Amino acid sequence: MPDILLSTLNARYAHAAFGLRYLLANFGELQSRAAIAEFDISQRPIDIAEAILARQPRILGLGVYIWNIGPMTELVGILKRAAPRLIIVLGGPEVSHEVDQQEIVRKADYTITGEADLEFPKLCGQLLQGRRPLMPIIQADPPSFSDLKLPYALYDEKDVAHRVIYVEASRGCPFSCEFCLSSLDVPVRNAPLEPFLASMDDLLKRGVKQFKFVDRTFNLNANIGRSILQFFLDRYHPGLFVHFEMIPDRLPEALRALIRQFPEGALQFEVGIQSFNPDVQALISRRQNNDKTEENLRWLRSETNVHIHADLIVGLPGETEESFAAGFDRLAAIRPQEIQVGMLKRLRGTPIVRHDAAWEMVYSPQAPYEVLSTKSIDFAAMCRMRRFARYWDLIANSGRFPHGLPMLLAGASAFERFMALSEWLWKTTRSTHGIALVRLFELLLAFAKEQVAMDVNGFGRALWRDYRRDGRTDKPSFLAGIDLQEPTRETPLVKIGAERQSRHRLVKVETRPVS
Repeated sequence: MPDILLSTLNARYAHAAFGLRYLLANFGELQSRAAIAEFDISQRPIDIAEAILARQPRILGLGVYIWNIGPMTELVGILKRAAPRLIIVLGGPEVSHEVDQQEIVRKADYTITGEADLEFPKLCGQLLQGRRPLMPIIQADPPSFSDLKLPYALYDEKDVAHRVIYVEASRGCPFSCEFCLSSLDVPVRNAPLEPFLASMDDLLKRGVKQFKFVDRTFNLNANIGRSILQFFLDRYHPGLFVHFEMIPDRLPEALRALIRQFPEGALQFEVGIQSFNPDVQALISRRQNNDKTEENLRWLRSETNVHIHADLIVGLPGETEESFAAGFDRLAAIRPQEIQVGMLKRLRGTPIVRHDAAWEMVYSPQAPYEVLSTKSIDFAAMCRMRRFARYWDLIANSGRFPHGLPMLLAGASAFERFMALSEWLWKTTRSTHGIALVRLFELLLAFAKEQVAMDVNGFGRALWRDYRRDGRTDKPSFLAGIDLQEPTRETPLVKIGAERQSRHRLVKVETRPVS
């Protein structure tokens, strides 16, 4: 039984707790006395408590995040009643700020704020020797990468086979966007490149195919970015998929020359646009050249095989529904494979709170602390926007409707067209979740039949092509009355890279006519 147990509640089983592995890697001589036990938020806190206490740890370290703060607070309450002598130490971004306001911090024995990679092992050494710090809140200084042991050997075979493998080549961000915790983490610190790439090579040899870089600014240092891209390009094999988060207005030729060489399905770039409104950008201290951003995105779409996942935020101070719609239309015209419409969240510690009074910012008191209304967007409008975001993810980002979606969005404003669909779906179903895929096809055709400007037969044929992309050959009942005569049939999807990204690909082959 380990003396020290490291645990957290992941958002889902497929996510591996990267932070716990960093902690364990840096335990030094105490590593043999420590172990990791991962759970996820679908499990009941009482069952998790039973599993933890069955391991009989003396010290329990818990990673607390915005997605698990609710069940984690319940878990700590159960553990402190069932095993009052168990020493509970908290860490993670959710408990690194505003600690005096949090119930979970009051229940635990100690809380380490900041990056605890070195501070937590030090605390455990003291506790195991019977020396208990007087202060329950311990501030950890940001460690240098040169003092850290990399954690990648701690991904086991089960992780390699079934989980997302998170990696990082840097920590921190040079920018000061007020909605983001990374703006508090200055300066940027880079991992030593040679040992980092050696670890990546080892993961590749162990069979890892999908790498998700958690760096906020992958392309900040062009030389490092180029070295990493070259590393993966030299070792490319079918199935390799690498995700990076990039600064949208910085794409020098040194990176472009490498990016254009990657085959389809190999690269995904997460591009944080957030807002195209210059006034909003100025309010939240976001430095972004919008014209250069658009130029870079258009180049990626026209000259490369990169899968673009672009982010926009609803509810930023000063953003109206009309200005958001204009930004959405500008981004949609570039045709990124995915547009992630996210609701603004008031992350603990971020300076976005300075706008609360002037812009009448109202947030949910429950995690993930999403915006409820602002001076510019009232509660009812914000609810419409939240539904828009959910339906967009379900229909557009899913990649299930590559033929039907362009017909749905045709017109002067993609935002207005999809908002009309969103409102119709809500009126018809009163649900944003639990809609079966076949039912969704049926609903989209029903919506088209109510739109005067829609070519229902043409849209029905487009939906049938989308319907068959997963290998279906039947003619569903909702297509009754639609003329499905066409000279080509589309082959079932061939997975390249990650599954969701594969769905955005269009592959056509000539076959016999459909009768």
